[in-house]
Amino acid sequence: MNQRVAEQLHALQRELSHDDEVPALVAAVAAGRAPLTVLAELAAQQQRIITSDRRSLLLLATRCADRPVGAWFATLADGESAALRTLPALGAACGLTPAEAAARPPLPGCQAYPAYLAWLALNGRPAAVVAALVANFTAWGGYCATVGTGLRRHYAFSDESCAFFDFFAQPATELERQAAEALGPDAGATGLDDHTIAAAREYGTVLQAYEGMFWQTLTTRSADGLDGRYG
Repeated sequence: MNQRVAEQLHALQRELSHDDEVPALVAAVAAGRAPLTVLAELAAQQQRIITSDRRSLLLLATRCADRPVGAWFATLADGESAALRTLPALGAACGLTPAEAAARPPLPGCQAYPAYLAWLALNGRPAAVVAALVANFTAWGGYCATVGTGLRRHYAFSDESCAFFDFFAQPATELERQAAEALGPDAGATGLDDHTIAAAREYGTVLQAYEGMFWQTLTTRSADGLDGRYG
């Protein structure tokens, strides 16, 4: 593993982290105040998001097929495939059939993240995209861990129903190590160059803003709101 690259990735994570900004919906699930209608919408929107992100990652893998980062993107795409298989159980626990989930229209605020990742797949600097995605792992994983705990505690969801959140809540340490290792040959002993770091900062900032938009859209979408009812 390229230690200099690992240090740069950790520095970018710290720079972009917003530990004190927990989305309202995440907090509501943790307290048992989020209605199931919102959780059903989350499952339906994630069906579109995961499908799109998988294709974007495979395109990035193809762009870098002759470089180590190509295998890293392919590994992430495999993870998206695994996550996709967990969504029917989540939808069912929220009262949503696969057909109903597929029929739900896309919400622009929820689909901004995958749209931007698709743009990055075509136009982004691959090394900077790797760094930006690594920087986003911690926040997303933390939210998923909180939601999974809340669903078990307040909604009596089974392990199978929480598998989607459990998958992403797993520590991303190994993927981060693999990212630093994959970036190493291109970076050299001096690490990622200033242009790559600047691009990664730009990409990561936009990705995190769109992730925040995802949670906010779901919060405001519900007709019931976070009113203490979840049945």
